[in-house]
Amino acid sequence: MASSKSVVLAALFANAAIAVLKFVGFTLTGSPAMLSETYHSLSDTGNQVFLLIGLRYGGRERTRAHPFGYGKAQFFYAFLVSVLLFGIAGWESFNHGYHALTSHSSAALSGTVTLFSQTFPAVWVNYGVLLGGIAFESYALRQAILGMRADIRRHDWSGFGEAFRKTSNVTTLTAFTEDLIAVAGLVFALVGVFLTDFTGNPVYDAAAALLIGVLLMGFAVALAWENKRLLLGESLQKEEEDELRAIVADWAGVEEVVDFRTVFFGPNQVLVTADVSFDSSWDTERIDDAITAIEDDLQAANTDVKKVYIEPEV
Repeated sequence: MASSKSVVLAALFANAAIAVLKFVGFTLTGSPAMLSETYHSLSDTGNQVFLLIGLRYGGRERTRAHPFGYGKAQFFYAFLVSVLLFGIAGWESFNHGYHALTSHSSAALSGTVTLFSQTFPAVWVNYGVLLGGIAFESYALRQAILGMRADIRRHDWSGFGEAFRKTSNVTTLTAFTEDLIAVAGLVFALVGVFLTDFTGNPVYDAAAALLIGVLLMGFAVALAWENKRLLLGESLQKEEEDELRAIVADWAGVEEVVDFRTVFFGPNQVLVTADVSFDSSWDTERIDDAITAIEDDLQAANTDVKKVYIEPEV
């Protein structure tokens, strides 16, 4: 959890600072891409707050009403983030870019600003903000990558693609996705502003704003889908579940594994239940000892396994 929190805090501070700079850039130049990026950073800043709430809420001790704790709170808040990313940042960026394209409005990239008695082209503000934003967001993305790589090593996954599909650490996944989109969006905005500045045609700036919106909405849908699987109670991946089932089935004295189920009840927290038929000649004490030993083996085989309930079958 400490790693997830550091990733989210890095993204929070980076996004808050950049949102202010982007809005200043839009105010001075009227660039549609800069306004889209302002929406983007404002949304990301709010999203990090939600992720922090999820981390704090999810760390609460279990209660009678929530016997397995509050770990699923992180799934809920991460899903909420994906909805906000789509609805606020994505849709507003797309809508603004589309309006700028269809209305043929011209961004005021040709103006000037005066700072410390020096006058220079207003578009330089955009360049400075976007390049600075890339630097800040790259730092936040680096922190998120380190968090993702830790999960990849822990589970021996092949790479980021497999981690995106399988991880239950949705806080780090969400921060990683947001930071990746943020860097890509800044690059789109920089290219759009540069092409408009170079050619004098505002269509490039407006198109960049629209593309940023499409990018945000696309990743928001993907992120929502990944969170949905965990909210609905996803099991371990088949190969991991089969490995655990085999441990039970191969145990001396186990005649049959009647039923075997796994489910995530929080990030990196798995519940395992099994109905097991033991040797009919065994007494209760021997069965109890075997169940305790099997539980220990399951937890040793997969560190995500936090709770194990084995029911002996007659």
